[in-house]
Amino acid sequence: MACPAFQLGGVDIAPDTRASVALPVSTLQDHTPVSLRVEVLHGKRPGPTMFVSAAVHGDEVIGVEIARRLLRTPQLEKIRGTLLVVPIVNAFGFLARSRYLPDRRDLNRCFPGSAGGSLGSRLAHIFLHDVVLRCDFGIDLHSAAVHRTNLPQVRVTPGDQTTAHMARSFGAPVILKSSLRDGSLRGEAAEQGTPILLYEAGEGLRFGEFAVRAGVAGILRVMRDQGMLASKGIARARTPSLICNGSTWLRAPSGGLLRTFRAEGDVVEKGDVLAAVSDPSGSTETDLIAPASGILIGRAVLPVVNEGDAVFHLADISPTADEDTVEAMTAQLETDPLFDEDEII
Repeated sequence: MACPAFQLGGVDIAPDTRASVALPVSTLQDHTPVSLRVEVLHGKRPGPTMFVSAAVHGDEVIGVEIARRLLRTPQLEKIRGTLLVVPIVNAFGFLARSRYLPDRRDLNRCFPGSAGGSLGSRLAHIFLHDVVLRCDFGIDLHSAAVHRTNLPQVRVTPGDQTTAHMARSFGAPVILKSSLRDGSLRGEAAEQGTPILLYEAGEGLRFGEFAVRAGVAGILRVMRDQGMLASKGIARARTPSLICNGSTWLRAPSGGLLRTFRAEGDVVEKGDVLAAVSDPSGSTETDLIAPASGILIGRAVLPVVNEGDAVFHLADISPTADEDTVEAMTAQLETDPLFDEDEII
């Protein structure tokens, strides 16, 4: 049975076609129009409706690259159902290379928004109602803030079996249980019945090949698991994700020059020396010690710190987990066949 046409922003997208739809958002001071651009892939056969979004925070450009590669993958030519991809949600922040909107608001604290509110509130309202709530589920792509980097990880709501299942399909090295926050896209969508899987990887304003590959591969796995894609050419994760029930940031014991001895993805034991902070003359040095065992899922990359700056993000793991798990996941992503460059660039 063929699908009916999919309508978005007054545009009818016929089955087995693709369209780019610009949803008007605002105008800049010089009256340059700003829109929310949505790439719509509407399959010939019925199936779920899914969205993938990036750059809710404008400086998180790694998600934009993941979206770009996803849109060029040949498997999408045989899609069932409908895929909505928004490579850049916060165009204002993206153009300014900033996490925030021009009024310094965080878009991911503006949901559900309103049609007559602030700029962030209006953008949140358009994205939520015209894209997110049209879908059965979605994946929102993020990275660490500037000067930090994250191990590829997906975040799920405690007790939410739908996102837990999506997370296992995604196959990222780590699944982190993370509570919903007021005003966030994930929180508002969950309240209105649309589950969202949050992917965190890499660094703000930077690309990272491992993080990009993990993101593209994970999205394709979720689509296959949800019946939107055939299994051909989509490798299953060979190693189960590590499930982490909680995490904490370890902070610089003093200000100075930071030398890190461990990296994201390392499994550490209580008492391990993770880094040292020295004064510029080298007369004093303070070690940063792991207070518990766990896996490092994020870290600072700037070698100059103030006392109290977040340096390492340490997540709890089961006692049976070890570093081989993450190394095996890394090896798979490095050796899985990639699409030819002329297919994805």
